[in-house]
Amino acid sequence: MNHWTTSHDRDSAQRKAERWMFLIEAARDLRTTGAIAPSGQALARVLTEPVRAHGSRPLAVLEAGAGTGPVTRALIPRLSEGSCLDIVEPNPRFAARLRRLVTTHPPLAARPAQVNVHQTHVEQLDTDQRYDVIVSGLPLTNFTPVQVERIMSRYMELLHPGGTLTYFAYLGTRRARALTASRTEARRHAAVDEIMATYQRTYATGRRTVWANIPPAYVWRLQRPLVSADRPTPRFEGTRR
Repeated sequence: MNHWTTSHDRDSAQRKAERWMFLIEAARDLRTTGAIAPSGQALARVLTEPVRAHGSRPLAVLEAGAGTGPVTRALIPRLSEGSCLDIVEPNPRFAARLRRLVTTHPPLAARPAQVNVHQTHVEQLDTDQRYDVIVSGLPLTNFTPVQVERIMSRYMELLHPGGTLTYFAYLGTRRARALTASRTEARRHAAVDEIMATYQRTYATGRRTVWANIPPAYVWRLQRPLVSADRPTPRFEGTRR
């Protein structure tokens, strides 16, 4: 058996184990997990494109809502020397798996301090760091308007001027919820859509459709302006998660 076959089989087994773990966590709490399967490789590639676009320049990168780590595995090989990656994941079982991933990933063997896993919500991340790129895997459409406003506001605070945020949303969720959701749930979803549309109008620099994902997804790219711009005005008040 050659090295490629062994590596391929190991990666295949790892992805299968991650799918099972993700399914178990979705069964525990689909609202905060956000899906029944982790992000596919095509989606991970598009989400992490801003890191690759910077080439060899050292970057500060934040990944929020990393889950079992499919996007993390796409990010790590793209980290240039001198870059750092902070991973934020509130689910304790996912966070433990991410720590194992970081300690066993070959490119990190000589530089383990390059990546750190924080078991917390991104709104509660205690850091003075500002980031060149933020990659979000959080299921924003599953949260309350208050939570979404706080998350998006925190993202913009954490970005350097000129920094980029990528996040995704599954295609067809609005229509599906309109057909199946209660009136209260439909109002919540519409309010979240309104918040996201405001941020998109203010900061969006592009959107791509990833058909080779299950389900297909839009990937949005937002950029914090180099000069001060009017922030979207928060419309909701409430307590933290």
